[in-house]
Amino acid sequence: MAFTLYSLIQTAILCTNAIAVLHEERFLSKIGWGVEQGVGGFGDDPGVKAQILNLIRSVRTVMRVPLIIVNTACIVLLLLFG
Repeated sequence: MAFTLYSLIQTAILCTNAIAVLHEERFLSKIGWGVEQGVGGFGDDPGVKAQILNLIRSVRTVMRVPLIIVNTACIVLLLLFG
């Protein structure tokens, strides 16, 4: 497999898909990263764990529709150009 721009884009899409499908109750709470784990007080600097949880929630919320569109475009490109 050649190292091309398309393979880099496809890797980013796959990683974003992996983040988007993480389910909070089924997976994240079992490893101790549930909803109640990332709560901090007002004025407190959030730790790394809280920032990662916030990133996961943001990706799931914001990237849902764009991921559907980008995944469809990648599938069409793969079907057309192999």
